[in-house]
Amino acid sequence: MKNTYFCACASSFLIALSMPAQAERADSDKPINLEADRMSIDDVKKVQILEGNVVLIQGTLRILTDRLVVTQDADGFQKGVATGGANGLARFRQKREGRDDYIEGEAERIEYDARSEKSEFFNRAWVKSGLDEVKGPYISYDALNEKYVVTTGAGSTKSATGAAQARVRAIIQPRGKSENPAAQTGKPATLKPGAN
Repeated sequence: MKNTYFCACASSFLIALSMPAQAERADSDKPINLEADRMSIDDVKKVQILEGNVVLIQGTLRILTDRLVVTQDADGFQKGVATGGANGLARFRQKREGRDDYIEGEAERIEYDARSEKSEFFNRAWVKSGLDEVKGPYISYDALNEKYVVTTGAGSTKSATGAAQARVRAIIQPRGKSENPAAQTGKPATLKPGAN
């Protein structure tokens, strides 16, 4: 019973991370493989904690982090928080539905709230979907309204020490064109010198 409950909560968190980019639908039918140095489950408080070199794999979805905490409220909604990992970052990657590319992202902390269907990436945040990518100290994705917000720190332009935060960055590809220019001709794109 404990493992079933934990896997259901972890699965909800995994699916949430991939919502911004039309994740591979078949992944939700695949088993969840979990590895960690330590796992604890509190059925009364509805809290599951994985710690130390956490690896979570479900189909094409992979999450690498140092700590993953999944909680469930009285109404059955889950909230997941992934922190740390290699170089202090939590990372995820998943194949996009019907495409040969992936959505991937990383941050020092990644939170998902199933009730609001909102994903948040805190500190050194980066999300890439196909050739589009956004980067900044804070990224929020509202799945209900299909909106991204990227700021210099959850609305603040100063760090705790008063130093200015880095600006946000985005690369957005034109819609209606091939995401891979080389795919249009079958040949790699090359630069040619201009006529004099």
